[in-house]
Amino acid sequence: MDCADLPGIGYGDFSERLHKKALATRTPVSGAFELTFRCNLRCKHCYVGDARGGGAPNGSELSFKQWRSIFDQVADAGTLWVLLTGGDPLLHPDFEQIYTYVKRKGFIVQLFTNGTLLTPRMLDLLAENPPFYIEISLYGLTQETYERVTGIPGSHARCMRGIEALLERGLPLQLKTMVMTLNRHELWDMQAYARNLGVKFRYDALIHGTLDGSLDVLKYRLSPADVVAIDWEDPERRAAFELMRQQLQSRKARELYLYTCGAGITSYRVDPSGLLGLCIADRRCAFDLLKGSFMEGWEEYLFQFRYQYPKSSEYRCNVCPLIGLCGQCPAWAEMESGDPEIIVPYLCEVGHLRGERLSI
Repeated sequence: MDCADLPGIGYGDFSERLHKKALATRTPVSGAFELTFRCNLRCKHCYVGDARGGGAPNGSELSFKQWRSIFDQVADAGTLWVLLTGGDPLLHPDFEQIYTYVKRKGFIVQLFTNGTLLTPRMLDLLAENPPFYIEISLYGLTQETYERVTGIPGSHARCMRGIEALLERGLPLQLKTMVMTLNRHELWDMQAYARNLGVKFRYDALIHGTLDGSLDVLKYRLSPADVVAIDWEDPERRAAFELMRQQLQSRKARELYLYTCGAGITSYRVDPSGLLGLCIADRRCAFDLLKGSFMEGWEEYLFQFRYQYPKSSEYRCNVCPLIGLCGQCPAWAEMESGDPEIIVPYLCEVGHLRGERLSI
């Protein structure tokens, strides 16, 4: 007898439905895994900072065997989306084994790389087991601008060859950039380049300090006025903020906890030494997965950390009507001031300028 046809569902609907269920049940469906802090580039804005010279903050980088155990645990906990990042994850000595394993486990794999390390052997590996998508950071369209950011001669040509090689093999590619004073003038050229290639392009202009506590990178940060000007120069981005205005205006309840994002609710990160935390920006939250299980860290440690109230009665960011527009985050505050409850003036100004544009 014939089987009835199953109704189809697009990826967007599937992802949205699953995340809604995960939000209601606090299921860790999405994890970012920093395989290594090593990188062959020396980008001016990089949040990893001096740690790029080694694999992990304490010099101890997880092996394939250790990562395998962690991936087994997160799969059992309900993780579906796995982001492999760094540094540049391709520099982990066991990357091929790690990548092959997470693919065979059935995860939806996303890979972040700078694109300069895509050797024929690496391309063969990715073509044989394609990820959901590969995202390459493009810091300038011209050699001069790109290498002004990366600090490495010849890196522009290697990145462009990497992009071309991925497209030639039909691998799913996306491009992104961090907008700063060094490449602001080429932002729309990079966007046009991506569109001509037929690939998605995203960008961010909010630079924060580095993991070692340095704020030197902030000298490359655009002014709040320039950040918002970019928002409104891009029709798609402007439309997204218009939609956000409707969501903010219809929002009835305010989040009273210190953290107001989804970190620690449906998502998490694991650093190169096996420390489980809320997100890539937040390093105060750190549960050692070499000493305890993922579920112990998720259900006990991260739960208590995520659902903490501000210690100060003066804290108002969590009830501010513009909280969705500014990017204010306890992790940012910690990096810039040493106190997670201090307002970051830069972000506050960005939020208010966006609010003015939206008449909020």
